[in-house]
Amino acid sequence: MIHSDYKKKIASSWFAYLQKQICQEFEFLEKGKKKFIRREWKKKNKVEGGGTSFILSNGNIFEKVGVNKSTVTGKFSKEFRNKILGANKNGKYWASGISVVAHMKNPNIPAIHFNSRFIVTTKEWFGGGIDVTPCQKDLKEENLVHEILKKICVQNKKDYQKYKNWCDEYFYLPHRKEARGIGGIFFDYETDNWIKNFKFVRDIGLGFIELSKKVIKRKSNLKWTQKEKEKQLIKRGRYVEFNLLYDRGTKFGLNSGGNIESILMSLPPEAKWK
Repeated sequence: MIHSDYKKKIASSWFAYLQKQICQEFEFLEKGKKKFIRREWKKKNKVEGGGTSFILSNGNIFEKVGVNKSTVTGKFSKEFRNKILGANKNGKYWASGISVVAHMKNPNIPAIHFNSRFIVTTKEWFGGGIDVTPCQKDLKEENLVHEILKKICVQNKKDYQKYKNWCDEYFYLPHRKEARGIGGIFFDYETDNWIKNFKFVRDIGLGFIELSKKVIKRKSNLKWTQKEKEKQLIKRGRYVEFNLLYDRGTKFGLNSGGNIESILMSLPPEAKWK
């Protein structure tokens, strides 16, 4: 049986390594002409940890992309702890994870979101997912995304259809009665086998890099019109609505004393409403 402290160390180290790999791959896509800006932060009580944010803006590919990694500890408020698995008794937690949101300059290329996390209360579990938000329908692109994700799930003996359905249900705007994008996979409360679940989380992280590169390279040279850009900006408005009204990660960050700028990194640099 693996000791909890060792699991924490392995998970946190993996997320830090993955953050570095993602930044390197994305800078390569920018052909070295744009670099990420690094910023570190600490919780008010510094012994409770903090994180590192990498932001790249105004690139040829990425209008804005953030790659955040954090490892924090603390105690949830009495109001919030009942919403977190295993936290209802004393509210204490440890959490480490990585989150990536990429908003593209070219409206032909979809926004891409990825996160994975390991959380410890009186329980311990992995969660995360990948989802894609285009502003134009493209069945080939949609099939490509789901083929990559299904392959990872099958290789790890995970229920792809369950995770796909969960993603579709999660990334839905009830006030708009519409999906945020074309979905992907979403999983949470993976508690049964730490070693197998860690391998799955690791494969999802590497799969995100593969998926991002394939999706971006398909359309990076396509020209676009101002009308298509306007459509992208309106779609981004929906993205903002979801993240501020419904997103679990946003609520978790705000209720665990996280860094506001890092939590709201997911918001696009520009959006419109009609």
